[in-house]
Amino acid sequence: MTRGAGNPGDQPDFLREVPVNDALRPLADRMRPRTLDEFVGQDQVLGAGKPLRQALEKGQLHSLILWGPPGTGKTTLARLIARRADAEFMQLSAVMSGVKDIREAVERARQARAERGRRSVLFLDEVHRFNKSQQDTFLPYVEDGTLTFIGATTENPSFEINSALLSRARVYVLRSLAVDAVVKLLRRALDDPDRGLGKRNIDIDDAALVALAHGGDGDARRALGMLEVAADLATPVEGGAEGGRAVITIEQVREVAAGGRRRFDKGGEQFYDQISALHKAVRGTDPDGALYWFARMLDGGCDPHYLARRIVRMAVEDIGLADPRGQQLALDAWQTFERLGSPEGELALANAVVYLAVAPKSNAVYVAYGEAKADVEEFGTLDVPLRFRNAPTKLMKGLGYGEGYQYAHDAPDAFVKGERYLPDEMPDRRYYRPVSRGLEIKIGEALARLRGAAKGDEENKK
Repeated sequence: MTRGAGNPGDQPDFLREVPVNDALRPLADRMRPRTLDEFVGQDQVLGAGKPLRQALEKGQLHSLILWGPPGTGKTTLARLIARRADAEFMQLSAVMSGVKDIREAVERARQARAERGRRSVLFLDEVHRFNKSQQDTFLPYVEDGTLTFIGATTENPSFEINSALLSRARVYVLRSLAVDAVVKLLRRALDDPDRGLGKRNIDIDDAALVALAHGGDGDARRALGMLEVAADLATPVEGGAEGGRAVITIEQVREVAAGGRRRFDKGGEQFYDQISALHKAVRGTDPDGALYWFARMLDGGCDPHYLARRIVRMAVEDIGLADPRGQQLALDAWQTFERLGSPEGELALANAVVYLAVAPKSNAVYVAYGEAKADVEEFGTLDVPLRFRNAPTKLMKGLGYGEGYQYAHDAPDAFVKGERYLPDEMPDRRYYRPVSRGLEIKIGEALARLRGAAKGDEENKK
């Protein structure tokens, strides 16, 4: 942690900077950018003319929350903000800290302002791990300017940060680093003789470097960590005495990157974003997009049983009666997976995903059910018309139960013309409106024929 001027002995332990041997620090930490010019990526936040960039260039401070995936520069950016503003920098982790630590940081900030006229930045990593009452602890000190608050989170602030703190801090969204940005960072680490691997004279060709960058999956820290491992595996050039050159081969890169998982936080926003994308690709009749998101979720470690359940949900919600086979095929795929297990059973789920994606679509029942539920809420507990009630006893018959009921199978086409099956107090409703796709074309035609015939009889009576 960056420490300001003052007597180190007066600082609480969690705020003291512990001397670290650079040789023991991970490469990613050693290569942490020291200036805005060294910072790579995040042009949507730090590009020329962007509000945060302008504020930094003017040395202005405001409370903010940095939201983005791991390894995208949240901690580094917080440090740079404090440095550009010539402010005290204090760092806490919500995983290991509590209210007592916050109060100690506040006291240090007060001393810095009173004794040295310096502003203070309190950086809280993993801020989403603080509960609402712990987050409230910051509010009065942010409000009166005792400290500038910077929070970092991988979770959606809308759900994890309380509204009072959100109203006092601007949210900046950081994105996964593009491959070319990661390549730039890796080259810098290979060339830097002081903080990086420059003194080790390591060569790597472009293809291997790009493969290493892909292995980082948008995470700079992860990519630099893999480069450090690959450097230890580098093959010395022939006659490679001490101080000679070494080469990182594409095979070594593949070995280092093997087994790596793409980002996937079960139960987190990425999880729900990806299942949403899968569902929407199926709904949008895109088998390729649907297969991609299905494979992405499996690759990230998603439970196939969860995917099987959601695939059945897609069948009943978005395919519906346009192709009733979709629901059965989805259930069969689930059962097949139960019997085969992974990885063979995953192919059955993939079959279901593709089938549902190309099947005709209808949400007519989904919409109809929602409208029916809304009417249940609106009209309350309406009585069942007497003609539809069973009359198993003499008393019930005497009260008129079942009187006037017409047995549908005794009517032509098993359809009683003019009968109305809603409560008598309700207006007419047409919840189910078949779409002009798949089997619902025939369903719609049949209903129209029956209803049309009934309407014609009514008009003839008039």
